[in-house]
Order: sequence, then C-alpha cells, then structure tokens
Amino acid sequence: MSNSLNERVKAARENLDAHVREIIHWHFSPETGCPFWLEYAESLSFDPRDKIHSYDDLKLLGHFQDEWLRGGPVRRWVPKGLKDEPVYVFETGGSTGVPKSRINIRDFQTDYEMFSENLSDETFPRGADWLMLGPTGPRRLRLAIEHLAQHRGGISFFVDLDPRWVNKLIKRGNWQELELYKDHVINQALNILRSHDNIQCVFTTPKLLEGLCAKISLVRHGIKGIFCGGTEMNAQFHRFAREELVPGIDFVPTYGNTLMGLACNKPFNIEDNYAITYYPPHPRAIFELVNKDDLNEAVPYGETGRVLLTTLTKEFFMPRFAERDEGERAEPIDRYPWDGVSNLRLFSEFQESVVVGVY
Repeated sequence: MSNSLNERVKAARENLDAHVREIIHWHFSPETGCPFWLEYAESLSFDPRDKIHSYDDLKLLGHFQDEWLRGGPVRRWVPKGLKDEPVYVFETGGSTGVPKSRINIRDFQTDYEMFSENLSDETFPRGADWLMLGPTGPRRLRLAIEHLAQHRGGISFFVDLDPRWVNKLIKRGNWQELELYKDHVINQALNILRSHDNIQCVFTTPKLLEGLCAKISLVRHGIKGIFCGGTEMNAQFHRFAREELVPGIDFVPTYGNTLMGLACNKPFNIEDNYAITYYPPHPRAIFELVNKDDLNEAVPYGETGRVLLTTLTKEFFMPRFAERDEGERAEPIDRYPWDGVSNLRLFSEFQESVVVGVY
C-alpha cells in the first residue's frame, strides 16, 4: 500500500477503536444499555467498559450467537437510552432456521442515507421515483428502499412478494406453481412501470431482474440506475447484467442484511474481470475474513475465509457473528481504507441446506 493509503488505514483504525469504546460504554452502562447486554455482563469476570478499548479487545466477549435473536422478548434488545423512541422490528429471511429478529429505531435510515452518498446523481437522479422489486413483509428492505427514495427526493413503488412462500415451493419441488408466482410478481412490476413514468431507479434481486428483463426493456422505459443485491450476485451474473440484461444502465451491486446494514461495492473497473468487492459501512459495521475452523484466526489477503460480522451502533451491538457467507479477504482501497470481501457467496457448508429463493 502507498504511504497515503497506509495513513488512511491507520486513521480509520483509530476511528474504529474510538467508536468501539463509545459503543461498549453505551451498551454496558446501566443508564443506557439494553437488558440483554447488561445481563450478559453479570456473567463476565470483568467490566467490558474497563477492559475493551479497541476492536481487537472484542474477542473478550466471544462470538455472538444467532440463537439469541430467534424469538423474544425483543424488548431486551432496546437500549435504556432509547426506551422512549418508537421501535421497529425486522426479521431475517429464515433461510437457516427460525427467522432472527432485530430491533431498529433509526439505523436503517442512517444506513441508507450513508449508502446514498455513493450513488451517482446522474444515473440515480434526485427527485426520480423508484420501483422496489424485492421481498416485503417483515424485512427492513421494504422501509429502507422507501427511505432511500425519499431521502433522494423521490417516491418508491412496491410489489407484494413473500420469499418464504417461494422457498416452500422450491423445497416441495413445485416448479409450476413457482413459475406462476414469479409471473405474478413480475406482472405487478410491469403494471407499475407502465403506469408511472417518473420511475428511473430500481432495486431488485438477480433472479427477479432477469425475469423482468425477459418481459420489458428497462432502457426504453427510462430506467437509469439499478441497485441489485442477493446471493446470486457473482461475477458471472455481474457480466451478464452489464453486457446483456441492462447495458447502458448504471448497475450497482450491493451486499446487505438486517443485522449489518449495507455494504458498498468497489467502483466498477473492467480490469477486475467483473469480480465484486464489498466494503462495510465502517465503523458501524466491520468484516473479518476468518478461518472456517478457527474463527479467531484471520486469513491472509486474497485467501478464502468465512465472514465474521460485527455491528456497532447505539441501537444494536453484535460482536463477531459468523455469517452464512464466505469470500476472499480484500485489501483496503483509497475510497474504503479498511478490509472488504470479494466474490461473496454462500458458506460452503450451507450450500446444500440453505434455500435462497428470490435472492
């Protein structure tokens, strides 16, 4: 790395460590902390506020367990310092068991406002309307995309889509009904696009984008930017989308989930051969790529590891959670001077048991 990038990496790390201290103090102070972490602290032989001074010190807390988020009471996650604020609850997709629930107050809005700064005003015009063609229901995507559109001065239109029903159809092997449901979803989108001519931006998943493009020319309907995320967002689909599905439209891959927020992709460069590299919204969320057999051991740059996610906001603290994803550890870049992940994909040990459905 160049000296200037080294300096930016060092500054980002110092900012992260300071942020960790702030978040630890918030979540483990009796006046502001949430019941879960205050109770958890009673089982420790130390006060986290005294011992945790940096990101590396979070290892003292062990690994966050996803079972802690399966079921209630969800109010145990509401920090006392935010107890008078209106609370949202969002669920994960449930692809690895009972859906996990996460409380939100304003995090989803902050995450998408930060992400908005990475969108081009030329291809995601301010004041333009959006089509959100993706999962609705208890997922945060529904409200998050709407907030993104509103934050940029637009209005968001939606379809009804239940990905859990899609997953059931796949598990049953009911391919005919699956195609009927897919057509139902795509037809809703077509009705919206044909009825509202100010829609210039789209959020969708790879599978749904392909289905939509089989029925309509998005370029001819005035779409300028597509924000797309999902498990099947790999280099092969990235090339297919840019060269065949939506040439001439700004195509922005993303990686996000209910527990983290929203990662940004490295700006497109043909020299990367369509590989996608994501960088988390530092310091609110951090990726580590770790040895699948030893979650405390980081892999070298360029090597494959499991994604270890840490979320650090006043609303939600989740240290060192082993995600269902893997990829290659990516080096910091000038725009994002912290670690990222390339070629993100479903963790190899889950590939036969997890149904990704519309994603």
